[in-house]
Amino acid sequence: MTQPTYDILGIGNAIVDVVSQADDAFLSRHDMHKGAMILIDTPAADALYAAMPAGNESSGGSAANTCAVAAGLGSRVAYIGKVADDQLGGVFRHDIESVGVHFPTAPLTGGAPTARCLILVTPDGQRTMNTFLGACVTLGEDDVDPALVAASAVTYLEGYLFDPPAAQAAFRKAAAAAHAAGRRVALSLSDAFCVNRHRTAFLDLVANHVDILFANETEITALYECNTFAEAAEAARKDVALAALTRSEAGSLILQGNETVHIQAEPAKVVDTTGAGDAYAAGFLSGLTAGKTLSQCGRMGSIAAAEIIGRFGARPATDLRKLMRD
Repeated sequence: MTQPTYDILGIGNAIVDVVSQADDAFLSRHDMHKGAMILIDTPAADALYAAMPAGNESSGGSAANTCAVAAGLGSRVAYIGKVADDQLGGVFRHDIESVGVHFPTAPLTGGAPTARCLILVTPDGQRTMNTFLGACVTLGEDDVDPALVAASAVTYLEGYLFDPPAAQAAFRKAAAAAHAAGRRVALSLSDAFCVNRHRTAFLDLVANHVDILFANETEITALYECNTFAEAAEAARKDVALAALTRSEAGSLILQGNETVHIQAEPAKVVDTTGAGDAYAAGFLSGLTAGKTLSQCGRMGSIAAAEIIGRFGARPATDLRKLMRD
């Protein structure tokens, strides 16, 4: 097998993240439920964007966040996601390429505008997300380049993208291309509501197409419809070669065959939980593709997640490579 050109190839919803600080009164005025993620249409997106306090704008979406953090750790990273040929699409492309991520996907022309996620962070660190999906849901099989997949050690699939049938087909095409080239496929379950909507399809994807599974406690128990985390973890152990299951302040659990590794959470002051799981996956995969042990991979994920939740937004403000060395 040839050496990969890229360590990680992410496939996901290409979304411009707009992150602002807001108080509970702002959420109430706009009829939002704290901590929830809802989908909104174009008029609602325009109205909320106009009403939000000034915020930070960056390329976002779960897999894009993972790719950006992994690139910051020194991994060689590529990304597949759909933006429109518009101003925000240009923002997304410039931002993700500026952090060293290869982004070859052609933009959508003449269709929906670029997706955006309007994120309100309250003083307790909770994030409330209002997402307009726009162009990102048009991603399909034609956007998956088998040669790029074959050139990537791990192809990382974002569960949030799983709603459109075209995206599900793209996932399966990417998984087939990866395995044909002797590469590995990783999946983040992303969201328990998405899992509940597509449980049968997710179970098939996990059991038959995925080598590495990322999920938090809520997501993994939703997937296997288990009452306890322990039961769900054992179900995951049987389905995938490697599972990394996060439990917030309780740390994470890594399962590979009969091996079980417990990883402690790194100390952190919770400012904003946006992107914590994405950062964990970035740290873990950066370690894995660099040949680190499972314990080292888990610690890298934990350090990356702690850095993210200690600041606003889903991108680190410090040199993560230095944190890993300390």
